[in-house]
Amino acid sequence: MQFHHHGYVSGDPRVQPAAGTGVDRPAELPDEVDALIVGSGPAGMVAAAQLAQFPHVVTRVVERRPGRLEVGQADGIQARSVETFQAFGFAGRITEEAYRITEMCFWAPDPDNPENIVRTSRAPDDEAGVSEFPHLIVNQARVLDHFAEAARNAPARLEPDYGYEFVTCEVADEGQYPVTVTLRHSTGPNEGKERVVRAKYVVGCDGARSRVRESIGRELVGDQANHAWGVMDVLAETDFPDIRTKCAIQSHDGGSILHIPREGNHLFRMYVDLGEVSEDDHGEVRETTQAEVEARANRILHPYTLTVKHVCWRSVYEVGHRIADRFDDVPAELAGTRTPRVFITGDACHTHSAKAGQGMNVSIQDGWNIAWKLGHVLDGRAPESLLDTYSSERQVIAQNLIDFDREWSRMMAATPDELGDPNALADFYVKTAEFPAGMMTQYDPSLITGDARYQELATGFPIGKRFKSHPVTRVCDANPVHLGHHHRADGRWRIYVFADRPAAGERSKATRFAEWITSSPRSPLAYTPEDADIDAWFDVKVVYQQDHVGVEMNAVPRAYLPQVGPYACVDYEKVYAADPVEDIFDGRGVDRDGVLVVVRPDHYVATILPLEATDELATFFESLVGGERYAGD
Repeated sequence: MQFHHHGYVSGDPRVQPAAGTGVDRPAELPDEVDALIVGSGPAGMVAAAQLAQFPHVVTRVVERRPGRLEVGQADGIQARSVETFQAFGFAGRITEEAYRITEMCFWAPDPDNPENIVRTSRAPDDEAGVSEFPHLIVNQARVLDHFAEAARNAPARLEPDYGYEFVTCEVADEGQYPVTVTLRHSTGPNEGKERVVRAKYVVGCDGARSRVRESIGRELVGDQANHAWGVMDVLAETDFPDIRTKCAIQSHDGGSILHIPREGNHLFRMYVDLGEVSEDDHGEVRETTQAEVEARANRILHPYTLTVKHVCWRSVYEVGHRIADRFDDVPAELAGTRTPRVFITGDACHTHSAKAGQGMNVSIQDGWNIAWKLGHVLDGRAPESLLDTYSSERQVIAQNLIDFDREWSRMMAATPDELGDPNALADFYVKTAEFPAGMMTQYDPSLITGDARYQELATGFPIGKRFKSHPVTRVCDANPVHLGHHHRADGRWRIYVFADRPAAGERSKATRFAEWITSSPRSPLAYTPEDADIDAWFDVKVVYQQDHVGVEMNAVPRAYLPQVGPYACVDYEKVYAADPVEDIFDGRGVDRDGVLVVVRPDHYVATILPLEATDELATFFESLVGGERYAGD
């Protein structure tokens, strides 16, 4: 966390100075906005927190509830989401209150007495070290609270406008605000009255029954639900020994339970198998009583017993796997020829079961993906063609999720006899660990993701996948840090310069690159507005191969020590050294002749280039960055 460069800060440094629309922000919802977010769920609130970092973009969030969510359905937080929390500044705080999953236990029928269940195996949650961040359980409402705080403390001072429900929208072919949105007051003295807001863009984050999706003519298509589950968050008395450990439990009659301890001790969640649903059920299974769910749970847990003392939340749902054909309002035949104006995220464009723990997590990445892109377009940093990449990127990821969840749900619902191998479920859990951790996302080449021509220069940073952090030493204070943890959700691109063999101060490729990026008219920094800090759009960092003692700060090129803020203070936190024990060059397969690793604002590796490939770096950004060049002319 950096502060003081604009003067002494005596209060909470997480509260950034108000700027742009955040200064005297109107309390009432205006008639015209740049970006209107519909829904304050995970996708909506991460989008709000990101767009709040663009103070000159008029963003508002409308929510039909009268206030914050109090009881959320989702609770599983994958490691990729915790990385995202780090970018928004609250990973540490939410980890403190969460339940941490370190192991999963698997239970199956006792071969000698099939009516009883026995523990058959234990599996570490992240045996391969996919991420340095943990797998957590915490209520969705608290996740939303943290994103809301980040949005409220950001320069735009963004807060939801509660008590508005979305009715419909129409998209015009022209005009500064081409999307006309009809809203209805859902609470308060004006309840039932409608009003119109005009927007440049609309982001629908309004759930599986999305009216935004309906208004643009999109439909969810896919498998119909044919299996039901009762889910309950309860306080209970039980002699089941693994009650504070995540468990997959299969009984002799095919019924199963996915058991998940909740944060704060005492509370836990059970997904209880209610069996197949007939085609003529017409939703009757949703009327299953709590008593029936508890009775079913006790049959599955035998010889252990469960006595529920308090039900905090419960539901009955059917597993269905559905996805929209596109995640924006552009007809398929017009893709690439017309600017999308309305986008859908999360459950509005893909639905699946809750047992893979992916719904909230994928929604968060949907929201972040579209938000930084909207911020760049509306802030004049990028052309509108950037928005075409949202649907093309996220639809593939949603389909991958549905394919994974379909298999996991099938295995969870199968009888031990149907699985054959008693360790099949545990083996699948271990082998696929990277996917539920959120680390399998890999974007195809596009405007913002390069090809793999130079992938061998940094094999540990796969192009299109998230930038996998690694320990380094910050030279200025000798602190051991994770390189990726300084990548905050501030809308900036990162250019990581992995220096070649010579030390700082010696002639090298890293030195020549520093000269180019600060002086060439083709440098990405040349797009930076004259009234902004030189690193306002592009954050350039260097990692030397020597340990921190071998890096003399006064010999480091000024490109890696920019002066920022009204007092032109040097930012010393952009210079790093390889940790001799955990050398990042070895750990991430980085070529010691020097490499550039370009990372998108949402953490994904955009391209990898040799240090001397300045023309290719310039070409990459020339097609991507909007506006005029300012510096270096």
